[in-house]
Amino acid sequence: MDYIVYIMGDVIFMMKKLLMGNEAIAMGAIRAGVNVVAGYPGTPSSEILETVAKHNDGGIYVEWSVNEKVGLEVAAGAAYAGARSMVTMKQVGLNVASDPLMCLNYVGVLGGMVVVVADDPGPISSQTEQDTRHFAKFSKLALFDPSTPEEAYIMIADAFDLSEKIGRPVLLRPTTRICHSCAVVELLDNLSRNEPAGFTKSEQWVIFPALSYRNKITIEKTLDDLSGEFSGYEYNTLAGAGKMGIASGGVSYAHVKEHLSNNGGQVKLLKVSTVPFPDKLALEFLDGLEEALVVEELDAVIENELIRLCGIHGLNVKILGKRTGHIGNAGENTVDSVSADITAFLKNTRASETELLPEPPSLPVRPPVMCAGCPHRASFLAVKEAARNISAVFTGDIGCYTLGNVPPLDMVDTCLCMGGGITVAQGLKRAEPDRVHFAFIGDSTFFHTGIPGIINAVYNQTDIVVVILDNATTAMTGNQPHPGMGITMMGGTVEKISIEKIVRAIGVSALYRVDPFDRAAAREAVHASIGQKGVRVILFESPCIILQKGTNGTTSVDGNLCTGCKLCLKKLGCPAIMLAREGKAFIDTDLCTSCGLCSRFCPVGAITCEGG
Repeated sequence: MDYIVYIMGDVIFMMKKLLMGNEAIAMGAIRAGVNVVAGYPGTPSSEILETVAKHNDGGIYVEWSVNEKVGLEVAAGAAYAGARSMVTMKQVGLNVASDPLMCLNYVGVLGGMVVVVADDPGPISSQTEQDTRHFAKFSKLALFDPSTPEEAYIMIADAFDLSEKIGRPVLLRPTTRICHSCAVVELLDNLSRNEPAGFTKSEQWVIFPALSYRNKITIEKTLDDLSGEFSGYEYNTLAGAGKMGIASGGVSYAHVKEHLSNNGGQVKLLKVSTVPFPDKLALEFLDGLEEALVVEELDAVIENELIRLCGIHGLNVKILGKRTGHIGNAGENTVDSVSADITAFLKNTRASETELLPEPPSLPVRPPVMCAGCPHRASFLAVKEAARNISAVFTGDIGCYTLGNVPPLDMVDTCLCMGGGITVAQGLKRAEPDRVHFAFIGDSTFFHTGIPGIINAVYNQTDIVVVILDNATTAMTGNQPHPGMGITMMGGTVEKISIEKIVRAIGVSALYRVDPFDRAAAREAVHASIGQKGVRVILFESPCIILQKGTNGTTSVDGNLCTGCKLCLKKLGCPAIMLAREGKAFIDTDLCTSCGLCSRFCPVGAITCEGG
């Protein structure tokens, strides 16, 4: 959708555009005069940094950092010099960045610094459900929690202003439905671009225990003051009247509003969009209530705060929510679930006791699979074939290749966190020294947190095989660049960082570079690694099929030769290979990329690949 411009005479007075929530956050940061943006890609946050880069007029420095910790420290350095900086990540990325962020609150910043952490209720595309509001309380940081893309657009500027006012970083916590939903956002005039004052040497920037003690006192005072100020913040609101109340925040508040607008009901409605909690406003909400339902994602944060206030002030208000089982304690809140929960609350029943519409039939289960033509499939098959007759464990990591766990490959036995496959394999080896341990990791994850694990294995002389799946991109989150690709988010062409040179410099005992689609060479490399000791590395190199889709030829099945053995289906699990009614294989040409892997596995030569 193009911009919508409202004109009166010769004056343009309003401009609107349909924006995804992540785009709104990015445009809000540009409006606020951000100078430096860093981050690491991770759904649902990735489009924020990409949108800043797309609309960069050249005055903003933008980078994909090698991991979230690095990105946060880059942003912190810029803020030390008075620049407005932003760092983006998803909720599990905050775990990686937590060490510097905890310390940074004690050290402080000069320029406004906003840490955008996208939470993923469900979880839809993450290892865990995590609620960043807990981290805000734990780290004693202020946090903004938008309930719509329009609010996110405004809040990012408010977060920069607050950060500069209190001299500390501030969190912005959009959730998946805010990040990826779209709304028509009124685009406001840009604020004046911030000119960094420059770095001034001071003891402030060196974190010593004595400094931390003094600053802890200041931090606690700041949080108390902010609680009072946030009671008057425009996105913390109180409406309605009555003895029944509903408190909510984030996208759940939008669901509550939708239900109430469609169904009526006289309730007192509190909206909470910040940490610290707006105590004064919440006490006004609790005044005169008999019961309050708290609707929020992910955890009972607002609920706990209301219980705290009731305890401190001796208020006889029954607080219902996740702790009492009136709201689900896992997964997303949806329009339907919130509607059922509110209906049950107003009828003084549980949602399970409320008369609801019949459940629609369940959607068919579609297990996630790697793309047709994915080089990781060939890599897994090479290792599987070569290790068929030995006792082996296959540790995995975060990325497309985690799908190697899915049948028929069954090649990922563990998956913990970014970079964890290499180090988990080392622990397994110490516990079961007679087994062979293969650790799979992608190229982007290698740069993210894989290198320390290999160093640890070499240093401690642990016998493992590290399989690096280099597909020349960060595929899982949208093909963002990384240090091995030779391009940056600023559009520059730079020298590629060589995975091979890094691994050799670490001092591994053996390294094999091979194209996984060369079946014989790939198997031979795996065989050779099995027969050796020390840290062996197999570097499988083949570009992600998304980068070269449509460049290959055509693949077909000769029905006269096909015996219907189904070996291609049982071994490969390629979504482009299907079974015809007569029991023979056929190729879906809309999905097939003509990688040629299936033709190499067909025992009777019924599959041919031309031009691939």
